[in-house]
Amino acid sequence: MSKIEFPAQQKEQLIQKLQKYMSKELDVELGQFDADFLLDFISKEMGAIYYNQGLYDAQAVLVDRMDSLTDAIYQLEQ
Repeated sequence: MSKIEFPAQQKEQLIQKLQKYMSKELDVELGQFDADFLLDFISKEMGAIYYNQGLYDAQAVLVDRMDSLTDAIYQLEQ
């Protein structure tokens, strides 16, 4: 899997969300630099797990749609 990279504006929004979460939930003030490194760590270490789950979810939807299509074809045959 290739490295997960975000457009600058989206990355800035994610950094702000991390800072807000850390401050509100953990009472830790996280600077821009540290939040950027934390986001990079999360993306690198956990990104593949989220990515793969997205693939599994998409696969499940496709299987369901294929089953529906197969059923529709059988109905046409009878």
